[in-house]
Amino acid sequence: VQLQASGGGSVQPGGSLRLFCAVSGSIFSIKVMGWYRQAPGKERELVATVTSDGDTKYADSVKGRSTISRDKAKNTVTLQMSSLKPEDTAVYYCHLEGRILYNPPRHYWGQGTLVTVSS
Repeated sequence: VQLQASGGGSVQPGGSLRLFCAVSGSIFSIKVMGWYRQAPGKERELVATVTSDGDTKYADSVKGRSTISRDKAKNTVTLQMSSLKPEDTAVYYCHLEGRILYNPPRHYWGQGTLVTVSS
């Protein structure tokens, strides 16, 4: 199972961007998908997640200016962020918790995509 993230880049404060993550491989079931980020010198933190039932969760720092969505049929997850701030600068990681057939659930991570918010 592999997670391929895309959509990062440089954007000015107040701008918007969309992060996209696609899952490939034989994933049997997905409990939750989402995005985490890690800024230089800081620990990795949750940005937003969406469960198989469609329940969403957002970090307080992005709530109200971010929307996470998931396409269950295509096993993709998208994070739309707006009103970006310099403190949003980080490497963003796609994540899922799920399982392949006959195996216990585990966490999977994408390779990370850099988002830089700067004027």
